[in-house]
Amino acid sequence: MTGMEIWNNPSCSKCAAARTACDEAGVGYVVRPYLDRPPSAAELTEVLRRLDARPWDVCRTQEPAAVALGMADWPRDEAAEPRWIDAMVAAPELIQRPLLLLDDGGALVGRTAGALAEALRRSGATPGTDAQPGPGADA
Repeated sequence: MTGMEIWNNPSCSKCAAARTACDEAGVGYVVRPYLDRPPSAAELTEVLRRLDARPWDVCRTQEPAAVALGMADWPRDEAAEPRWIDAMVAAPELIQRPLLLLDDGGALVGRTAGALAEALRRSGATPGTDAQPGPGADA
């Protein structure tokens, strides 16, 4: 059991913090370079199911690609979900990061200290470990 899969952007400080926290807590992980290996629509749909989220919940609508598409104004209903998913598959930089896919079948967006702590706990972090994401903004 690895613990989790981290959908990683190498220039993202939150992704780096998640990897560091896993290392410090002794939680195994595999890195998915999702910008180089974008998910398929089926994979992203499955991740959304695991997150219990809708596509717009994990879309970075301020990214240039999203602004160019006018995604902030796209409908946010069930009929629009495939359009959102297709856009994120075509431009994976639109996917929020880091996504943490846990071995227990769940998933979390690991941007906050609380979400990262929960991911570590569910992945078998050593009790008493104080691994928290460091400060810093995404690059």
